[in-house]
Amino acid sequence: MAKSTGGTSRKNGTSSGEALPRYGTEVWLENFKQAAGVIKTHKMRSSLLIVGVAIGVMTVLGMVTVMSGLGKRVQEDIISANRPYFYVSRYDPMGGEQDRRDIFRRKKLTEQDAKAIARYCISVERVDYQVEPGEGMRVLRYQGERTNLMQVIGASTNFAFMYSLHMDEGRVFTEFEETHNRRVIVLGYGPAKDLFPNQDPIGKWIKIENHEYEVVGTMESRKHIFGSIGDNFAVVPYTTYMKDLSGRWDDYSIVATVKPENTLEEGVEEVTALLRTRRKVGPGEENDFYVTTSETFRELLSNITRYIGLVLVVISSIGLMVGGIGVMNIMLVSVSERTREVGIRMAMGAKRKDILQQFLIEASTLTGIGGVIGIILGLLAARGIANLIRFPYSVPFIWVLVAFVFSASVGIIFGLYPANRAAKMNPITALRYE
Repeated sequence: MAKSTGGTSRKNGTSSGEALPRYGTEVWLENFKQAAGVIKTHKMRSSLLIVGVAIGVMTVLGMVTVMSGLGKRVQEDIISANRPYFYVSRYDPMGGEQDRRDIFRRKKLTEQDAKAIARYCISVERVDYQVEPGEGMRVLRYQGERTNLMQVIGASTNFAFMYSLHMDEGRVFTEFEETHNRRVIVLGYGPAKDLFPNQDPIGKWIKIENHEYEVVGTMESRKHIFGSIGDNFAVVPYTTYMKDLSGRWDDYSIVATVKPENTLEEGVEEVTALLRTRRKVGPGEENDFYVTTSETFRELLSNITRYIGLVLVVISSIGLMVGGIGVMNIMLVSVSERTREVGIRMAMGAKRKDILQQFLIEASTLTGIGGVIGIILGLLAARGIANLIRFPYSVPFIWVLVAFVFSASVGIIFGLYPANRAAKMNPITALRYE
């Protein structure tokens, strides 16, 4: 009868039944309650562990968020244009293996090439012909004021449209001024402020080398990531540039946008076919020019910032690893303090996997709480940094999820040794532990 009563007692839920619930969800809930109890009992120790993990997660997530914003800002500043475009030149602007002697033997792109593209390529919307200085920078002067060394380029009336540049004062030079080689100039934000800090620059005549140019317009600041460097430029009509400022090493390029109903690939195919014909490139011969799209620039910059971000994330993850070592130490202390409790559970029928699960859930709960706090702090820190240095605030959601899973995993990985040590205890020896 006594035997039957004992069996009934275990079946209906005595103290042993309460210690070891029969259902998996009940076991998990019980372990989470125990983890909460440990946190409440050992507030200081648990708080230090949570803070350590939170700092590690905050650093990683903050770094990822800032790097994501940096990537977008770099693309905005270097690529500039709000619309896709392609760039035609004698050489590959992306670098790679190029025979410089072969490049300099190639024919330069001409004004007639640009006009032919605008006339015959039906997928092309606008074309800009540019002269890029090959003999260094220049100084602009107005009365007693002067600029630092800066780039002066020759371009067509379409240059502002191509790169989505906005006027601050005045206007862009006209086709009439371009056609008649007029000495007019559009200043970037930097030289406009350097030469005319307290007066209206429009209509003033500035000096470049031995020639004077009338200022017809100034550009707004682009708030460039590279500071004032991104605003230090000036543009004159390419016809005027070739008359006054051209040098032996200058190069010529063509920039074009495609119509909204066409793709970049269609535009590139048309322009390539046209230029091969004009430059008499035979069938099977390589092009003696390069066509590079804005998407190519974008992909290159994206790869660069991605790899830089990966390196920084790996470096910042070291802090999280240090936090993991702290988890291991604290869990080892916890196992030692609760040796007798482990012995009692084993004596009441707990298996190794139950003990292992108990301590792993406890460790991952602590680091998971730290992860949540770290995610919140990381997002707030990234928001503050983005506002401070004017980066786009970009939060990759996948990284938020990764940060939480990684923080919980730290508890499992570094809590595995202490949990395994507890699970391997001899119940009789554990019960004798004082």
